[in-house]
Amino acid sequence: MDIEAVRTFVAVADTGQFQGAAADLSITQQAVSRRISVWEKSLGVRLFTRTPRGAELTIDGQALLPHARELLRVAERAVASVRPGQRPLRVDVINSRGAQSGLMRGFHSAHPEVELDVLMLFEIETAVAAIRSGAIDASFRAVTAPGQPLPEDIESVPVLDEPLQLLVGPSHALAGARSLTVAQLVGHRIWMPGIVPGTEWGAYYDALVAAFGLSIEATGPNFGSDALLDTIADTPALATFMGEHTRLIWPAGHGLRRIPVTDPTPVYPHSLIWHRDNPHPALTALREYLGSAQPNQPESEAWKPAWAAQDPHGR
Repeated sequence: MDIEAVRTFVAVADTGQFQGAAADLSITQQAVSRRISVWEKSLGVRLFTRTPRGAELTIDGQALLPHARELLRVAERAVASVRPGQRPLRVDVINSRGAQSGLMRGFHSAHPEVELDVLMLFEIETAVAAIRSGAIDASFRAVTAPGQPLPEDIESVPVLDEPLQLLVGPSHALAGARSLTVAQLVGHRIWMPGIVPGTEWGAYYDALVAAFGLSIEATGPNFGSDALLDTIADTPALATFMGEHTRLIWPAGHGLRRIPVTDPTPVYPHSLIWHRDNPHPALTALREYLGSAQPNQPESEAWKPAWAAQDPHGR
């Protein structure tokens, strides 16, 4: 359907004159007449009756007018959806309670004028494909996991090294500690059913096990954070890792304890990735906010996998 014919039809209906519509649309009166004539032939009906005072809608024209207005509204929304600065900034986070969501909440508070769409994808391959297709503008990821270099057209920047803490129930052997060294965790069962082989967080915890000889188990189905917290609270032999900035709430009766881990502090490396040609102005604002608002953990106190510091493009 010719959207300019629709626009011309609405303009004539609103002004009641072909000449008035021509002035509003900055085209000639002949062009208006031609567009209306062609559309009438296509529809097989008369849309206007010419009168001494101008042009009046026929019954068919009256029936068509509300649909024509809706077509113009849909067309405008379609254009706005891909016009940088006039559509929401679409950002992927891994979950709604983690540090990445906290960063986006902070950005929203600092830039309330920016309209946001925050969504949750799963694997990094899915996120990269969505960035390259334009479905999203950016994603928070740990890059690069071994064997998963980023494509050359995807940019990345580290935004937060998040310290891990040990979460234990009140009857756990380590529950009374104010802090723990990594060496003190050796021999204790750390249960993390959310680890999925092949993901970047799976690669992170594989590296942590290899570096320090920890016992991290991913057995059993993942029923979500509430079930994990219930199990940790009720099972003295189990602990789990939780990011320092992860926001979880549990019943007071659980008696759970979050214990900092030191010497060194394992940190999870969060990065922002985006397409190098993305022109959305709010993406620049997001990168600037992340660069100034979240300083990284000092390297001398932190541990992260060697691949986290490598070129994300695998060069």
